[in-house]
Amino acid sequence: MMRNLLPVLTIVATLLALWYAAAVALNAQWARDQAARAGETLTMSALVADTWSQDKPKLPAPHQVVTEIWNTTGAMVLEGRGFSKRSLFYHSWITFSATALGFVLGTALGVALAIGIVYNRTMDMSVMPWVIASQTIPILAIAPMIIVVLNAVGISGLLPKAMISMYLSFFPVVVGMVKGLRSPTPMQLDQMRTWNASASQTFWRLRLPSSMPYLFTSLKVGMAASLVGAIVGELPTGAVAGLGARLLAGSYYGQTIQIWSALIMAATLAAVLVGLIGLIQRITLKRMGMA
Repeated sequence: MMRNLLPVLTIVATLLALWYAAAVALNAQWARDQAARAGETLTMSALVADTWSQDKPKLPAPHQVVTEIWNTTGAMVLEGRGFSKRSLFYHSWITFSATALGFVLGTALGVALAIGIVYNRTMDMSVMPWVIASQTIPILAIAPMIIVVLNAVGISGLLPKAMISMYLSFFPVVVGMVKGLRSPTPMQLDQMRTWNASASQTFWRLRLPSSMPYLFTSLKVGMAASLVGAIVGELPTGAVAGLGARLLAGSYYGQTIQIWSALIMAATLAAVLVGLIGLIQRITLKRMGMA
C-alpha cells in the first residue's frame, strides 16, 4: 500500500509546492504596492506571509481554500446548518441534482442511439456524423439558447440545466456503446448463428455483455461531462444556488477564495461520482466473470 501511495503523495506534494510558489509570484506585486504606500520595505518572509494571507488574492494559497471549504462545510455541519444557503453542501446538492438527471437522460439517449446505429445501417450512415458534429458546438454558446427556448415554453428550474448536462454526457456513451456492441468477433457472431439465435438473443447474450467494459468507461467520462454541463447551465440563468452560482458570485465580487473553494468542491463531487461508477463497474464485471 505504501508503494502505491508514495507516487501519489509525491505528486500531491509537488503540486502543493508549485501552488504556494505561484501564489507568492502572483500576489507579490500587490503586497509590494501596499508596502510602498505605507513607506515600508518588506523582507522576504514578510512578503511570503502577506501573499499567503490576502483577502482577495489573485491566486489564493491552498490553506486559504481549505479554510474556506471548512467554514462552508464542516463548521456549518457542526453548527447544525449543513444545508443552509451558505453551505457548499447545499450548493453541491443543487448541482448534483441537475448532474444526475442530465446523466440519466444522456445515458438513456446514448444507449438508444448506439443500438440504433449498430443495428440499422441507415442510422449508422446518417445519425453518427450528426452525433459527432454536435460536439463541435461550444457549450457556452448553446447553453443560453437551450435555456431561452425552454423558458419560452414554460420550462424552467432543474430541467434546462439537466438538458445541457445531457447534451454533453450522451456523446461518450454513444461512442463507447457503439464500440462495445461491435466488439464481438466474427467467430462469436457465427457461433450465435450456428445456434440459431435470434437478433434479440444475440443482443442480450453476446453484444450487451461484451459492451459492459466499454459502457462503464463511457459512463465515467459522461458523468464528468454531465457535471460540467450542470455548472455551465447555472451561469447564464442568474442562478442563486449551485456551484456554478458560487463561481459566478465569486467572479462578480472578486472573491477568488470562494471561486477556488467551489472549484475544489466540484472536483471532489466529480471524483466521488466517478468513483461510485468505478465501484459499480468492479462489482458488475466481477459478477459477470470479467474481472
